[in-house]
Amino acid sequence: MRLVILDNYDLASEWAAKYICNRIIQFKPGQDRYFTLGLPTGSTPLGCYKKLIEYHKNGHLSFKYVKTFNMDEYVGLPRNHPESYHSYMWNNFFKHIDIDPNNAHILDGNAADLQAECDAFEKKIKEAGGIDLLLEGLVNKNSKNCAKWDQNISFIKGIGPDGHIAFNEPGSSLVSRTRLKTLAMDTILANAKYFDGDLSKVPTMALTVGVGTVMDAREVMILITGAHKAFALYKAIEEGVNHMWTVSAFQQHPRTIFVCDEDATLELRVKTVKYFKGLMHVHNKLVEPLFSMKDGN
Repeated sequence: MRLVILDNYDLASEWAAKYICNRIIQFKPGQDRYFTLGLPTGSTPLGCYKKLIEYHKNGHLSFKYVKTFNMDEYVGLPRNHPESYHSYMWNNFFKHIDIDPNNAHILDGNAADLQAECDAFEKKIKEAGGIDLLLEGLVNKNSKNCAKWDQNISFIKGIGPDGHIAFNEPGSSLVSRTRLKTLAMDTILANAKYFDGDLSKVPTMALTVGVGTVMDAREVMILITGAHKAFALYKAIEEGVNHMWTVSAFQQHPRTIFVCDEDATLELRVKTVKYFKGLMHVHNKLVEPLFSMKDGN
């Protein structure tokens, strides 16, 4: 397990984007060799997406031979609804890059048979060759619009303040697969602000990849930023594996990188922070050399 500590949110987002860029470049994707990313929604990854778009527009990165799988989607919300995760991904990322729409996979919360949709999603992931890099993050699902702007699998993810992965809220099985989940009342109440305060309009269920699905990824990157995520980061790396803090499952993953800002480390022991900061010269080698060469520097 690695912990990369940057000074602030912008630097953490840039580091994560450079890492993803380098992984794609090193993989050398092509027509018969796709690189596959697992992607999150929420406010946390927006900065990372913005940098990836910048690299693409500058000619450093192409998504032509990249496949993506998103983590979750509300049930019953139309795809074109401004609060759907389909809308989030297309408005904030996909429409700004050269990805083939057929290669961008998002769960269909309006499918006639929701379990069949979940099973088919798992099958598509396997057919793509499995998840190589999974980008996760401690995401507050209730604030996903607070910062809007107009054969390898990598999952990029955010986690919530309670340490949940996608919609695998506290108590979820650590071996769960893609499935239908009933949302916690706290989540529903918090989301009401995005639906004119009308609880009757707030989705009460969602489709989500399982913790086991995420753990199958060959590599995982978790973005954690902000003081309000500090306790979740503490639970993720300094305490034991616990299904009430599903992010803690990554302690048992062979290749996990936590990327955080200084504020997110407030609950960590001083010796933990000093240890991982002492490794930053190693961590920086993961992003700088290849990216600098790509820049022509």
